[in-house]
Amino acid sequence: MSGPVLTATDVSKRYASYSTSFGRFATWFGLPAKPVNEFWAVRDVSFSLKRGEALALIGQNGAGKSTLLKMITGTVRPTTGAIGVNGRISAILELGLGFNPEFTGRQNVYQAGGLMGFPREDLLRLMSGIEDFAELGEFFDQPLRVYSSGMQARLAFSLATAARPEVLIVDEVLSVGDAYFQAKCFERIAGFRKAGTTLLFVTHAMDTVVKHCDRAIFMKYGQAEFDGAPRDACNLYFDSLFGKRQAPNSKSDDTAPVMLSREQECFHTRFGYRKEEHRWGHGGARILDYLVRSGQKDYPHTIESNATTDFYFSVIFEHDYDDITPGVLLKSHDGLFIYGTNSFLASQGRTHIAAKAGERHMFRFSMPMPLNAGHYLVSFGISTGPQENLLPLDRRYDSVLVTIERKMGFWGLCDFNAHFETLNGLAYDD
Repeated sequence: MSGPVLTATDVSKRYASYSTSFGRFATWFGLPAKPVNEFWAVRDVSFSLKRGEALALIGQNGAGKSTLLKMITGTVRPTTGAIGVNGRISAILELGLGFNPEFTGRQNVYQAGGLMGFPREDLLRLMSGIEDFAELGEFFDQPLRVYSSGMQARLAFSLATAARPEVLIVDEVLSVGDAYFQAKCFERIAGFRKAGTTLLFVTHAMDTVVKHCDRAIFMKYGQAEFDGAPRDACNLYFDSLFGKRQAPNSKSDDTAPVMLSREQECFHTRFGYRKEEHRWGHGGARILDYLVRSGQKDYPHTIESNATTDFYFSVIFEHDYDDITPGVLLKSHDGLFIYGTNSFLASQGRTHIAAKAGERHMFRFSMPMPLNAGHYLVSFGISTGPQENLLPLDRRYDSVLVTIERKMGFWGLCDFNAHFETLNGLAYDD
């Protein structure tokens, strides 16, 4: 198959309300009728997808992601623009969409599968595979109303992927499944992609975006703000959640108790610093400096795998805080989350830190680095508030590059230090 599998050209969707039912009725026949209110859920979005490509749509709730997917699948018609599909689409949108709660799982396969365009004879042929993959046991022949949300997700995914589609669309539904089934689903998706299936994915799990997608579109207020590398799109998503902080050399509010000049911030002068870092936060504290120490060396050019490494960073506080939480995060060079912790987790909840305006605090995280040879990204953060709802004050993401060296390699990222032995001469009963 040559050319794009999926294209969206200047696609927009408008929802309008009218003062009377007649006004809406008139629009069905092309008659002029002015709405009293209108809302553009999607505005002028364009992109194309090649065979085997994986694209994520990310953004806050209400950004227009699900509306765009509904237009692609044909359940909603675009107000303007055009969508072209070269092949069969299989979509898992809203959980339970097309299912009848009074029907059994088997009966719902026939009903929802028919709505998806599967002929009944194909569903008969595929039924055993759907049942086996869903692993619902006796619940497969029980009414859907007794299913948990995870069981519904199993049924929906098993049906949608019973036959390999040209385009597979998944909208957040896997987030309700258990870890075992999620792994099983991603294994099937990986197999489909190798065979040429194009993946369109919507999720709020940024590690999933980085791991499984080639591109990501960051959407905001119905528009595509960015289309490119997943890691860059994820950083923009975090920025939209937490707000981008003032630049260090920008003028501050005169009411701020303390603001240090740019010359007192040394972070950007250290070995390993990446000017491509992504920095955000609500303000009130600033990360000024950092130190990486390993093997009695400061800012080492390389770190030996499994060597204990200290990550220091200093913070100046501009306001009083009763409860602050420093944290550190480690990613692979391509943005895959490897490990993250903070003062609360690392101390098992035993550490409580307060800070006064004008105080400068130094924090240290010490950890082994059981990693394969390669380059890794380090992020630092300082937050305040309860652990279940931390407020970021300053976060410097992907800001430091460290290099791990290792004489004997292994497959993957992390060293689990496996031991091997041959047990010769031992016999086991069957």
